[in-house]
Amino acid sequence: MEESARPIYTEAEKQEIFDKEFLPHIHAMYNFGYRLTLERDDAKDLVQDTYFKAFRFIESFQKGTNAKAWLFRILKNSFINDYRKKAKEPGKVDYQEVESYYNSDDVHRQITPDLRVEALKDMIGDEISNALNSLDVDFRTVIILCDLEGFKYEEMAKILDIPIGTVRSRLHRARHLLKEKLSEYARSMGYKTA
Repeated sequence: MEESARPIYTEAEKQEIFDKEFLPHIHAMYNFGYRLTLERDDAKDLVQDTYFKAFRFIESFQKGTNAKAWLFRILKNSFINDYRKKAKEPGKVDYQEVESYYNSDDVHRQITPDLRVEALKDMIGDEISNALNSLDVDFRTVIILCDLEGFKYEEMAKILDIPIGTVRSRLHRARHLLKEKLSEYARSMGYKTA
C-alpha cells in the first residue's frame, strides 16, 4: 500500500478498531491527561476530545501500528492547542454566578478553606508526584512517556513530533531537575545524596 493511500473502513471495522485498539488505553490516556493538566475535569475533557478525534480520523490509523502512541500524540496535540488558546484568553469570571452565590442561603458557611490543611493534605506522601507536577510541561511529558508509560525514544519522538536527540536531551534534563527537586526529600528519608 502506498504511503499516501489511506484504508477505507466500514462502520463495523471502525467500531472494532475503536473497541479493540483504542479503548484498552483509556486509563493510560486519562493518567497522561491528568499529569499534563493537573485537573481531573480537564483531563476527562482532554481524553473525551482525544477519543472523539481518534474516531473521527480513524482512517489515518493503520491497523497493526502502535495505537497507544497514536492516541498519545492526539492527546498531546489537543493539550498544546488548548493550552495555547487558553493562554491567549483573559481570565473569565461569571459575575452572575458569584452574585447568585452570595445572595443564597449558603453564604454563611465558611467560604475560604483552612489553607494549612489544604496544603498539607496533598503533600503528605505525594512528594514525588508534586515534584513531577512542578516540572515544566515539556519535561513532565517526557518523564511520563518514558518512565511511567514505557515508550521507547523513537515512539516518544513521534508522539511529541521532535527529533530523537531532543527527546534524549529533554529526558536527561527532566530527570536531573526531578533529582534536584527530590534531593531534600531523599535526605530526610535517610538516603545519601551527592
